[in-house]
Formats: sequence, C-alpha cells, structure tokens
Amino acid sequence: MIDCASMKVNIEYYIKAALKEDITSEDITTNAIVSPAKEGCAQLICKQTGVVAGLDIFSYVFELLDPTAHFDTEYKDGDLIQSGTLVGTVYGNVRALLTCERTALNFLQRMSGIATYTNEFVQVMKPYKTKLLDTRKTTPNMRIFEKYAVKVGGGNNHRYNLSDGILIKDNHIGAAGGIAEAVRLAKEYAPFVRKIEVEAETLEMVAQALEAGADIIMLDNMNNETLKKSVERIGNKAKTECSGNVTKERLKELCEIGVDYISCGALTHSAPILDFSLKNLQNLN
Repeated sequence: MIDCASMKVNIEYYIKAALKEDITSEDITTNAIVSPAKEGCAQLICKQTGVVAGLDIFSYVFELLDPTAHFDTEYKDGDLIQSGTLVGTVYGNVRALLTCERTALNFLQRMSGIATYTNEFVQVMKPYKTKLLDTRKTTPNMRIFEKYAVKVGGGNNHRYNLSDGILIKDNHIGAAGGIAEAVRLAKEYAPFVRKIEVEAETLEMVAQALEAGADIIMLDNMNNETLKKSVERIGNKAKTECSGNVTKERLKELCEIGVDYISCGALTHSAPILDFSLKNLQNLN
C-alpha cells in the first residue's frame, strides 16, 4: 500500500491546484471577519459509517496554508468509523482552518467513499481466490488519491497509467491489424520484463490471444457461459481478468467461475462520498 509519506512527493501540486480553484485571490469572507493572528481548533465528525481514507491528506491541506497546523486523531486510514464519531481535532490559524475546510473535506469524503465502496466488494469476494482491481476510470487529477483509497478499502491497483503496463484493447488490435500482430509488435518494443495483456470479447479472440503468447487475457463484457468456456480454454496458460458489467450483485458468480482478477471501474467512478463535517470551531487566543 502507498503510504502518505511517499505520496507527499507527488500530491502537493494537486492539493495546491484544488486550493487555487477555491481561492482566486483571497477568502474574502474569512479575511473580512477574522484577524490574521487568531488561533483555534475545530472538530472533524463522521456523519456516515464507513472506512476512512485520506486522514493525512486532510491534515496536509491545512499545513500548506499554515505550517503550524496539526490534526490530532486516534484513527488511521482503513479504520471502520461509525456515524456520529468525533474523528479528531484540527488546530491552527483560524483563517487557514476556515479557508481550507471545504478542500480538505472534499478530499477526505471522496477518498473515504471509495474505500468504503471498495470494501463492500472485498467482503463479498473474501471466500474466493479472485482479486479485485481498479481501473483508469478516475477523476482527472485525482488518480493518485483515488487509487490509494482503493488500496485502503482492501482492493488492488491495476496499472497506474499508460506507462505502467501493456494492455492491448480492441482499438489497438484494429490499429495493428489483429491480435497476433499487436502482440508481436508489443513484444518487440517493450522490455522483456513487461507482461502483455490482451482484451478478448469472444472465444475466438481468446484462442488468438493464447496463440500469440499473451500473459494476461482480459475477458471483456462476456456473459457467464462464454466466461466459463474462456476460463476453461485458458487454464494455466495465462492469467484471466474479468471486466465489464461488474456489479456487487454479480461478484459471487464471477468469482465462482474462477477468474484470477476482476476489474471494476465503478470503484472510482461511481462510489458515493462518505460524509464528514468540520464543526464546533473554537478560538484559542
């Protein structure tokens, strides 16, 4: 799992961009009514039961505007938190607390929602060998946060971006003139340590991918009967990944078919937020 210490190398740009989106020149309301030297604290309260993710991100948003800000909590990412729980208290310059509040909550709510939704899938899949994967169907400029949240929820990351792995999809096959040629070109171009995954929509395409020497075959949008036949045909010759039309209701039957991986774009594009509030602000000087 990526920890937040290593993430800070890459996340500062994205958090600053989110703050800039919310602050064109100043927080005119806060600056009008709060003196620059006022210090204070506010309580983070969870309003829905779920798996929390992004606590360090939440804290870091405040630290970017106020280096003295700090967040006290006994919880950690991955904990199940009940509705109504006082998660922790953030301390710092009151102007920074008020100005950063929405941005900090946006990150925390989005990430915790994804972790909670992912964990619901993971619980269904626990009895099986099949692993749950995310996809690149992420919110623009939020991928690092959303894929981290999937891991917190118990899922696994598929490739992070286009540089991270070879996945030959239908349009690549069309551009190359067929599966065999696409795989041949990929093997010629890529380092030998790279695995090659090929998307297949039919049994015929599965056979072609096997013949071409694919390491992983993505069984895309297949019905259960075709999926079973594909897994049987592939055997131990390649890893199998089921993708397309993946829902919580369908997870059990997909796992029972015996695929190695299930990838699900809904983990990141359809997860509802987990609601939090920053309340009870107090002045400390």
